[in-house]
Amino acid sequence: MATEEAKAISLKALVDKENNRVIFAESDVDFTDVLFSFLTMPMGTIIRLISNDNQPPTVAVGCMNNLYESIKNLDMQCFWTEACKTMLLCPRNHVAPQNKRLKLQIDDGEDPRYFLCTTDCTLSVHKLLSLYPNAVCECGRLMDRTMQLSEKTEKKLVFDAQDRGVFVKGPKQFIISDELQVKPSSIEASVSVLSNLGLTDCSTIEAYNYYNIDVGVDEILTLLKCSLVSKKPLTETLLKQNSAPRFGKEDFDQNIYVESTVEQPESNVDGKIHVKLIISKSKKMVCFAEASKEFVDLVSSFLTVPLGYIIKEMQSGFSKGSLTHLYNSVKELDTEKYLKSDEHKKMLISPKLAPYFSYENHPLGIEEGLHPTYRATEYCDVYPHRYELTSYDQIHPGSNWRSSILTVKDPKSHFKEARRGGFVTGSTMFTVTDNMIITPISQFKSLSVLNKLKVPFSDIEERVVHVGREKALRLLVASFVSESALTNAFLREPNPNFS
Repeated sequence: MATEEAKAISLKALVDKENNRVIFAESDVDFTDVLFSFLTMPMGTIIRLISNDNQPPTVAVGCMNNLYESIKNLDMQCFWTEACKTMLLCPRNHVAPQNKRLKLQIDDGEDPRYFLCTTDCTLSVHKLLSLYPNAVCECGRLMDRTMQLSEKTEKKLVFDAQDRGVFVKGPKQFIISDELQVKPSSIEASVSVLSNLGLTDCSTIEAYNYYNIDVGVDEILTLLKCSLVSKKPLTETLLKQNSAPRFGKEDFDQNIYVESTVEQPESNVDGKIHVKLIISKSKKMVCFAEASKEFVDLVSSFLTVPLGYIIKEMQSGFSKGSLTHLYNSVKELDTEKYLKSDEHKKMLISPKLAPYFSYENHPLGIEEGLHPTYRATEYCDVYPHRYELTSYDQIHPGSNWRSSILTVKDPKSHFKEARRGGFVTGSTMFTVTDNMIITPISQFKSLSVLNKLKVPFSDIEERVVHVGREKALRLLVASFVSESALTNAFLREPNPNFS
């Protein structure tokens, strides 16, 4: 990525020198596209990016950090396939082809790789393609033939200055506030930002300076971190203020949840996940849960969920950081004037999972994207025969060739027909703590948790809850904004007075 790292985007920032803050920045489509791309990133990618050299993240994002580390530490035997663990720790982005066109890219994930079986099996028998290594074909062989995706015959898209944006139409200029409110550049927009800061006229404008600032990959990564947890991410990034705010239990508890008046567990409903909570009655908190694979599949899949989906589902509008402002900015932009298409807008405000990252009966029911059509073709009119893998449904004319459309193998399954199951095997029960640390179940571990929390045995209550879509969404949001996800999802109700 040496060439990528050499790139930079130039911003013009209006800075209040006296208060050491950015009032707003002016940007073109390049920077705005990078900002908007944050919404497409899966949570696992974000946690990986904000970690440094395999060290814990420098900012805490609810329980997501613990969840990520737990998956990393689970033995490979807990997963159906080797690919399952990789999919959770390095989830793929459904709009990766679009993000590859960003001027600055911070996602350090590997490009897709392509694995095939023998030529005859690929072209005539099982016709399978794997996007992950160590997959086994239906014929029993290891799919270890690595192929590059041919691009030389693909349609080449031509972009000019009028169409250089990825999500945003170019050329356009935008005003971006310190809290990441993005608006088309205009006097009205700049006055609105100034007014929100309590500035009613230009009498103090002399105290402000315009700075031209070059933003590179490091600054974009810092901006991503700060946008998760700060109300002034531009100031902290552009003026290099070092801070690492956190989502705190007190912020979450006092603001968006109140104690539940529901004392009895819900009735059993078919199709829902059952999980046993171990509760401290006096502290009104969940100590830990004893959970089957279905519950662990659900919570581990939170790492594959795009950030924009989580922000969309935060109905209370709560966000310790600035991402709600960013999300609402996309929603409010006039699509015809400022965005490439309705489809591009949906990529940002209703992002999909990458193909095969969902599973059957997933409580969240997030829409899954589709793979392109992959075709393998062998040209026999030359020796040695030329073999080609393409990602579009067409073949080249020739006098002597054979070709086949391939089925992409579900990485979570050992079989051609996708079992559409989750990531975790069904042979193990798990302990899930309130702050989303997952371990194979152990009575020693359970007693250690109770001891650490100083919960006496007489204070314990067991309660079974049934998790459908509503509770799954609450748990997803709680995991993003709280350090007590189970307590806030299952023992508390949203505060109707919070906005």
